[in-house]
Amino acid sequence: MKEADIRKYAALMTEFDLSSIEITEDGATVRLERDIKTAQPSVPVQLSAPAADAHAHSYVNTQIQTPPAAQTEAAIEQQNSVSVKSPMVGLFYAAPAENAEPYVTLGDSVTKGQTLCIVEAMKLMNEIAAEEDGIIEKICVPNGQMVEYGTELFRIRRQSA
Repeated sequence: MKEADIRKYAALMTEFDLSSIEITEDGATVRLERDIKTAQPSVPVQLSAPAADAHAHSYVNTQIQTPPAAQTEAAIEQQNSVSVKSPMVGLFYAAPAENAEPYVTLGDSVTKGQTLCIVEAMKLMNEIAAEEDGIIEKICVPNGQMVEYGTELFRIRRQSA
């Protein structure tokens, strides 16, 4: 697999806030993992050769660099907002039923305990509730998408006191 492809997958992980992804292509398997809690995630890449050379492994560590100004803006934005993350692996549903209106939309005011979405895990519908009062600033996941533990679902801007 080409380095450009690996970088493309790493960018997709960041875009969709995934903690890991595994791709098998032409008999080779690439697994990317990152710690989504750190400001500069490390992306270890494990390249597994085809079955004929099963003992060959190489590891590449990549640091995603963020300019200092962006770090400051991100820190300020993080203080003014709270991230609602998935507590489990499952399917994200924005509405209680297929043809129903979504629980929340961009710009909606929400209160602590209000249902924001459902994550279906093992045929159980788990309601995800707001942990703070605020305004829906970002909906990070499209309806029907598979989410992993820790995937950011919403960003809620805190209401000033």
